[in-house]
Amino acid sequence: MRIRSSLAKTVMDGVYDGVYIMDRDRKILFWNRAAERITGFGANEAIGIRCRDNLLIHVDANGTSLCAKELCPAHKSMQDGAEREAEVYLHHKDGHRLPITTRIFPLRDKKGEIVGAVEVFTDSRNIRELTQRMEELEKMALLDQLTQIGNRRYADIQLKHALSEMQRYEWPFAVFFLDIDKFKLVNDSYGHAIGDMALQMTARTLSSTSRSSDVVSRWGGEEFVIIIRNPKDRLREIGDRMRLLIASSRIRTSRGMLSITVSIGATFARPDDTPEGLVLRADRLMYRSKKEGRNRVTVDD
Repeated sequence: MRIRSSLAKTVMDGVYDGVYIMDRDRKILFWNRAAERITGFGANEAIGIRCRDNLLIHVDANGTSLCAKELCPAHKSMQDGAEREAEVYLHHKDGHRLPITTRIFPLRDKKGEIVGAVEVFTDSRNIRELTQRMEELEKMALLDQLTQIGNRRYADIQLKHALSEMQRYEWPFAVFFLDIDKFKLVNDSYGHAIGDMALQMTARTLSSTSRSSDVVSRWGGEEFVIIIRNPKDRLREIGDRMRLLIASSRIRTSRGMLSITVSIGATFARPDDTPEGLVLRADRLMYRSKKEGRNRVTVDD
């Protein structure tokens, strides 16, 4: 199967959504400009290989790889001829996970035989809102320059604000304290440049997969504080989603692909909490996760 029409290529390069075409073996034959913009991978890096070969490596919200044939939406569409839509997370070239809405359409030849598939995907984040938020934080000296998310001062302001809302309106929220496991070993083994990339990957995965009402901040070093408004009783589910999406992310190094894990502590805010006391409780729960083997979530029950 060949992509011959220059008109078709021009049209697909002009659309805002990412588009790529694959053959029956899921080898990529076409990769439009929006796919380059959304994923960070150029067409020269994508065409001729399979998305599971250290490219997009789609996972679901639980971090489960969708590259196996029995789980791959594209493979299923090429098997039964049905169109499909899915909410998945792709692997950005910079290493972090990115939520997308993807739609798959089987491709048929003149005889009606399925010869491949088209996948159209859209970045699920509100890019304009995220960009505006970063610009506002930078103006107020509340932006962490390395990770491009809120800094510790920003987290403290948001904690005070959330506690005030809870006390006045009884709006519940929770705090997650997250720490990268064995971060010193990453720095010692790979160098501080790769350590910085690990911090950036973690921050981008957290911010790109959170809701607009949530707050993601770098507390200091390899520590992050996340404020989740109205989490209901889903602390462990939310924490595990963060943990699994980060664990399924990858950083390219001269020694191959590097993955990291995180330990998380999660607690509901209480009316008599102070920002300091609330973070300290979440921090202690995180250390319980460390002591119990790392790469896990400990919830204040």
